[in-house]
Amino acid sequence: MTTHTPAPAAATPPAAPTDAPAVGTWTLTWHGVRTVAALELRQRVRSSRWKVALGVWFAVVAAITLLAGGVMLFVEEASYDTQGRGVALGAVVTVLVLGLGLLVTPTLTSTSVNGDRAAGTLATLQVTLLSPVEIALGKLLAAWASACAFLVVSLPFYVVALLMGGVPAWTLPRVLLLTALLLAAVCGIGLGWSARAARPAGSTVLTFVTVAALTVFSPVFYGLTYPFLSSSQEVQVYGVPDDHWAAVDDFWATQDDGDVGVPPEPTCKVFTAQRPVAHTEATWWLLAINPFVIVADGALPGTSDGSASVVEEVRSTTQGLRATRLGAPAVLDECWTEDRDGAPAERDAAGPIWPYGLAADLLLGALGFVTAVRRLRIPQRTLPRGTRVA
Repeated sequence: MTTHTPAPAAATPPAAPTDAPAVGTWTLTWHGVRTVAALELRQRVRSSRWKVALGVWFAVVAAITLLAGGVMLFVEEASYDTQGRGVALGAVVTVLVLGLGLLVTPTLTSTSVNGDRAAGTLATLQVTLLSPVEIALGKLLAAWASACAFLVVSLPFYVVALLMGGVPAWTLPRVLLLTALLLAAVCGIGLGWSARAARPAGSTVLTFVTVAALTVFSPVFYGLTYPFLSSSQEVQVYGVPDDHWAAVDDFWATQDDGDVGVPPEPTCKVFTAQRPVAHTEATWWLLAINPFVIVADGALPGTSDGSASVVEEVRSTTQGLRATRLGAPAVLDECWTEDRDGAPAERDAAGPIWPYGLAADLLLGALGFVTAVRRLRIPQRTLPRGTRVA
């Protein structure tokens, strides 16, 4: 009797583990972001150039602050009181710290992607379970933390300005927050150019050009477009009409040498006349995106609390910037007399422009961040010629 042994069953491949995480382009975990950020910060802290940069920053800010404070001590008391010196010194420190921050911050991220690719360290991160968004966000947070370290070093000089008086205490957190957000936007812009450009030198130049466009070119373009937006038009004017001066001339022409009367008093009224009108409502955004305008307009609230008359002067200056968003008023007020019967109602006060400018700058930074995430995806369809992968 023949027995048939069953044929061995075909070996089945082992099932893939079901708990393996699926890493996508936008997979985001705090552990991955922290890992990349820690690597970036540890690399910077170990470098001696980082300590030298912080020391040079502190020395430059201290030297200019002390120089500005020393100059103000020699200003006559009649022209500058103690509060005025405090506000002036606070403005000097704010402009100095923001200006230096806009110069230093682009170097923190403008080579973070293509520099690592050229050194052969980027591919090591890309083949791990780290997602592109974790790599980009980790680099962004590390660069922002480094930029904020320069801001923290400058805190003593802000405190000196506060101690001199004239600057409300609530101004300091507003200035620091706006400056930190602007530095974050610059970090995002540099990260985007670093991922887009093949060479570190090219991404550095493009980042500096973008920052220059926001800080220098924007007011230049505003000034260049101003004549093209200005034209002579018939508008309503509240003031002393021209026929009053003709009546004054006729009055003096009819007076004898021995009989001098009183000329007619000037009276303001509304009349139609030709006046140059500038439509700044079309180009106000060129000023709003400027980082210095954002900090200046956002440092003070829109309403007054009655403290420090010198702060009111600073606020009146920012009101001129805000008025550009409304353009020319419906009735031009040219009345200079004390009698203002029939004066037109004041138009609504122009709201702050810093939220619009800050949102635009942050949007540029977010666009750079998204560009970096998309360029960090693997595999890439095409790579620039001569690009090192690993």
